[in-house]
Amino acid sequence: MLALRSRAAVVARRARTATSKFPSSSTVRSLPQATTAVALSSRRQYSAPATDSFSTRSTVVQLLSNIGSKREVQQYLSHFSSVSSQQFAVIKVGGAIITEHLESLTSALAFLNHVGLFPVVVHGAGPQLNKLLEDAGVEPQFEEGIRVTDGKTLAVARKLFLEENLKLVEKLEEMGVRARPITSGVFGADYLDKEKYNLVGKINKVNKGPIEAAINAGCLPILTSMAETPEGQVLNVNADVAAGELARELQPLKIVYLSEKGGLFNADTNEKISAINLDEEYDSLMSQWWCRYGTRLKIKETKQLLDLLPRSSSVAIIHPADLQKELFTDTGAGTLIRRGNKLTTASSLSDFEDIPKLKDVLVRDREGLDARATVDRYVDGLKNKEFKAYFDEPMDALAIVLPPKSPSSLSNLATFTITKAGWLTNVADNVFAAIKKDHSKLVWTVKEDDENLTWFFDKADGSLSKDGEVMFWYGITDGNEVKDLMTEFVTHGRSMLGDANLEARLHRAARAATGMSAAMTGQGGIKQQARAFSTSARRPAVRSSRASRFTTSGRGYATTTNPNPPFGKQNSSNTQPAKVALIGARGYTGQALISLLNAHPNMDLRHVSSRELAGQKLKGYEKRDITYENLSPEDVRRMEEKGEIDCWVMALPNGVCKPFVDAVNEGKGPQNSVIVDLSADYRFDSKWTYGLPELVSRSDIAKATRISNPGCYATAAQLGIAPLVPFLGGQPTVFGVSGYSGAGTKPSPKNDVENLTGNIIPYSLTDHIHEREISTQLGVEVAFIPHVAVWFQGIHHSISIPLKEKMTSRDIRNLYQERYAGEKLVKITGEAPSVKNISGKHGVEIGGFGVHSSGKRVVVCATIDNLLKGAATQCLQNMNLALGFAEYEGIPLE
Repeated sequence: MLALRSRAAVVARRARTATSKFPSSSTVRSLPQATTAVALSSRRQYSAPATDSFSTRSTVVQLLSNIGSKREVQQYLSHFSSVSSQQFAVIKVGGAIITEHLESLTSALAFLNHVGLFPVVVHGAGPQLNKLLEDAGVEPQFEEGIRVTDGKTLAVARKLFLEENLKLVEKLEEMGVRARPITSGVFGADYLDKEKYNLVGKINKVNKGPIEAAINAGCLPILTSMAETPEGQVLNVNADVAAGELARELQPLKIVYLSEKGGLFNADTNEKISAINLDEEYDSLMSQWWCRYGTRLKIKETKQLLDLLPRSSSVAIIHPADLQKELFTDTGAGTLIRRGNKLTTASSLSDFEDIPKLKDVLVRDREGLDARATVDRYVDGLKNKEFKAYFDEPMDALAIVLPPKSPSSLSNLATFTITKAGWLTNVADNVFAAIKKDHSKLVWTVKEDDENLTWFFDKADGSLSKDGEVMFWYGITDGNEVKDLMTEFVTHGRSMLGDANLEARLHRAARAATGMSAAMTGQGGIKQQARAFSTSARRPAVRSSRASRFTTSGRGYATTTNPNPPFGKQNSSNTQPAKVALIGARGYTGQALISLLNAHPNMDLRHVSSRELAGQKLKGYEKRDITYENLSPEDVRRMEEKGEIDCWVMALPNGVCKPFVDAVNEGKGPQNSVIVDLSADYRFDSKWTYGLPELVSRSDIAKATRISNPGCYATAAQLGIAPLVPFLGGQPTVFGVSGYSGAGTKPSPKNDVENLTGNIIPYSLTDHIHEREISTQLGVEVAFIPHVAVWFQGIHHSISIPLKEKMTSRDIRNLYQERYAGEKLVKITGEAPSVKNISGKHGVEIGGFGVHSSGKRVVVCATIDNLLKGAATQCLQNMNLALGFAEYEGIPLE
């Protein structure tokens, strides 16, 4: 039987198989005895109305929604119940989780409790505290990321912590879970630095007594992040720090940080980091540009914590809704951080320190009449073969890869053996990642009944099944090469890989041994069953399928996704306010930016400089009282030296900001501050990053410290032309009309309303600086003809674009929709957009798409508010990216 399978089909099949394994609630009785005993010992003598919803049946159903097999559940429950109850997990809950995700949180905790597990929960309330302090007229103060806590702040914090603790406990009780509030008596502390931080504690003692008493009484312990001195003074401590100290004392298997983002993200790929093995990856991670602010601190603190815990301990960063999946599967759902083991490679037998151990590893789980002799012969044969082996220190994982043999270009995974511990700690993923770095194309085979088949499907680009064997491959992009590989497998099966493949040799030996055993049985001998090869006891996990790289689009010119997707909240890495200075705030753009900064939760405007307004009170900013200053370049240099500012915004006319930029460069503060320039002075300077996030790599902007904000006309024109650049048949022409706010505040005919009424004024008809800017960024010559009209703010472009091939309006509109998929500040419409609708809005609208009867010219219309997305809003986008905040933070979105 021959079957070509996609991963999606296998995932669906595994899901159906998993479901069939749980026919009724009676399956829970098959849980490990230790776990069942724990569950029975904690059974309560009362019931709440919600208890029925957490019956045995619903518990299993809830598990099934996240997990692929019964064996997976059993194995992890057995693992977690192998330690004392308080050593299962410490779960840190942030204040935002209690506010926004209380239902998900309590459901997850109730689920754990109903399968007999007792996580120790410690919570904070940072966001709620900030709001209460603001309402009370107390400005939050932070030093080096630590909240300065005076008596008034502590009083508000203590009251809040008690209220939030009670809220969580009561919600759990409503769900039929006994929970005990523990608000004191666990954390002992001394002052961290009384002069600097006031009533902030450094934990020096953890008393397990109240926690053990709660668990012995069948209650979940719910702790607040407050500590006391020996004299009884209450001190504020960071909840992350409290969770870490608790973990050092309890030595749990898991430390879980619940996060709205659901994990750590790699800003280069915009993907969640599934797992981090610190021994192998820490130094490399610390060298990545995106590993900064909160992300860097979290990884660093996690390493410091895990270095003091058993190697079996790990840290998970996860959204509360995915807690079960993270705890009970290898695939997880968030970011798993563990110490792991460094991987080693060997390219000759002399590189192995212990050959007998190597042979034992190759034999494990494959004992048969001839398995050891087969391995002996195989290892002896490696003396004369080129190979590369990958393994961790205890050899929980071992892979041997053979290089391509001419004329083939495919490397061959000759053997891959993993212990249960290797699967539990995800060493298998690390080994496979190392293989992929060294081998761009790989082929391997696995038995169809292998219990880890789903994992292999996830690692492969394609597969083919025949007679109980599955061949996998990755890295092949040539359709003919795939066809040849499939033909060979259909003809020869696993033997196509020859004697160099250990698995093929072991299977032949097993079959021979089985035949010999059967013959012996017929002659009165003892029958021995040969054990089929398996990659070991990894639980199958249901993973999301993704499209094959061979899938093609039905339309010739449309891309299938946005190649530069936005950096959402999951990409934010900075949790501390950024100190901002605005140089040149008198103009319309400066005022618009001040309004945006006022509503931004993480931008702290400290200085506003304007020569004409110096001494006057700043209006429109309510976070603190600010008076306009007249800062000189020397003032700026001195402030930069002291590290007083995180981001400088230059909102000055063209040709004016260089002395201030030079001053920042000369200051070279303790941290590399960011400059965003709103003028045209640095838009053509290769040392500066051009800040148009929708078209310029967002990771480049996020790495940058010198960002040139694009022009208003140029932003809309580039967005209106960019998707069609590959299809241009000539020079695009942009007819642009702006409201008079674009002419600045200095009186001129271009901002004289009386002169503009019933009129339209063309200017700089050729060689306008935006013409050069648009052409430079798009890499094609563009003609730009600007005009000013009587309305105040907003720009309209009518862009005539010659095409090198015939296209329809629908084709073009689809092209734009797919290119800007997910962009919150770009809207594609069928009709031509209007200035009236865009004025006061923070994005760009693109539409019209009128195609000439020849099919080889299109007119695209684009509108933008020149003060917002054309200036201030785009500036804030760039600030967010460079300072480690979510890209759209503080920007009103429709």
